[in-house]
Amino acid sequence: MENCSIDRFIDKGSTVSHRLYRIRRTVFQMLDDRGYEISDMDLNTTLPQFRVSYGEEPDRDQLNFSTKSRTNSKDKIFVFFSVGEKFGINELKGYVHRMSIQDVHRAIIVVQNRITPQAKKGVKEIAKSFLIEIFEETDLLMNVKEHALVPEHQILTLAEKNALLQQYGVKENQLPRMLETDPIARYYGLRRGKVVKLIYDSDLTGHYVTYRVVW
Repeated sequence: MENCSIDRFIDKGSTVSHRLYRIRRTVFQMLDDRGYEISDMDLNTTLPQFRVSYGEEPDRDQLNFSTKSRTNSKDKIFVFFSVGEKFGINELKGYVHRMSIQDVHRAIIVVQNRITPQAKKGVKEIAKSFLIEIFEETDLLMNVKEHALVPEHQILTLAEKNALLQQYGVKENQLPRMLETDPIARYYGLRRGKVVKLIYDSDLTGHYVTYRVVW
């Protein structure tokens, strides 16, 4: 009886499907927080449901999807799951071609391991026409927002940012900085100049508010 009880807590499925389930769930949460249309079904899909849909060894091509902003239907984004162990220039060209055909200029590409120098250069070269964010799978195994030590983050509108600067009589570059490479900045897709309100509220830190400008 004791063994049967323990068995209920053991995942007997493949580690690959479990890994990709967690990664895709984080991507859905990330886009939902960015203001894109993500269904409750996508946000709340369970691991068994994921395995029914995609199997124990999911084909990464089948995990790709696109969506649009809740407030601007022209703001669309693709999410691609790279099929190669290394993400190379030919795979990048294929994704950009698909984006061009469907008139989508923003994408997130989830790579298995690393991006080759040629592909990295290609992303920079097309940056004026296509905004492409690269995440490694390990970056998305957990939602960085859910870490116990991460405070609540609120992204200020331009009007709120200007009001803040006026209130304290400071210039943008005088605010404490958050790099574009910061995990939270990457999670929200923040670019230079965006201001973030950080709200700390725990037994360890107490309650206080601070601001960061993305740099």
